[in-house]
Amino acid sequence: MSRPHIPVLLDEVIAALDPQPGDVVVDATFGAGGYSRAILDAGATVHAFDRDPDAIVSGQENFPETGENPPRLVLHQRRFSEMVNALAQVGVARVDGVVMDIGVSSMQLDQAGRGFAFSAEGPLDMRMSQAGESAADFLNAAREEDIANVLYRYGEERQSRRVARAIVAARPLGTTGELARVVRKALGYHHGAPKDPATRTFQAVRIHVNAELDELEAGLRAAEALLREGGRLAVVTFHSLEDRIVKHFLREAAAAHPGTSRHLPAAKAGPPPAFARVSKTIRPTEAEIARNPRARSATLRSAVRTAAPVREAA
Repeated sequence: MSRPHIPVLLDEVIAALDPQPGDVVVDATFGAGGYSRAILDAGATVHAFDRDPDAIVSGQENFPETGENPPRLVLHQRRFSEMVNALAQVGVARVDGVVMDIGVSSMQLDQAGRGFAFSAEGPLDMRMSQAGESAADFLNAAREEDIANVLYRYGEERQSRRVARAIVAARPLGTTGELARVVRKALGYHHGAPKDPATRTFQAVRIHVNAELDELEAGLRAAEALLREGGRLAVVTFHSLEDRIVKHFLREAAAAHPGTSRHLPAAKAGPPPAFARVSKTIRPTEAEIARNPRARSATLRSAVRTAAPVREAA
């Protein structure tokens, strides 16, 4: 039985975005529309992105705002890295807010047929868009070295070479259960251990198949290009790799001109800061974690767009 979808850090995200009647806000990761619902209820118009066709169909069925004239919810079945071009095509050049909830959605995790989790047997798929190379395609064809690199880079799996060797020896793999059993055997997993070692492998393969970290970096750059002066960015991440990208992006984007010293040659002036009022790290309360255990690893970072032009290297 699937769990009800509960938006993570919803109150904190809405406080960071501060949507007002008449605002235009991008929900870059629509999913079940939890953030979009709250933003619409505040009176704003939402342009929502999701590469998963199931999410788009669900939004069309469950959100009457898609049928308003003009619609207050516009759904885009596209990657959020494409938001600048997608909005230009419908005449939107600037927006008042962008929210991004990075990673796999609850609905995707809870559907065994999507192959994102090993809690139930399903095809080894993991594709958010339901198109292109699947997890099975990658694991059954890639070189052992390439698999090991993916596991180390995206899953931070210290024994990546051992796991990759076991995967290659067990090919072909076709289901989530088969992959989980191979990983557990390779790492000496014992039932009842606090964390299933297959978790790191599943995370790594999913990130690779969906190019999630590249998509995040491109999405942050797109948000910088779209946000008007005073526009707000809010990003929720669920593991250190994602959070590190957001943290570094905001740190660089909010950096002021380099300082100078009378004892040193004059430093070359850098670009003016593109973001200000970068928030401290915001994490869920114990009460929220009790209501929604999946919120445990969530981190929210937010910032406000300045009047500075888009940075060339951003």
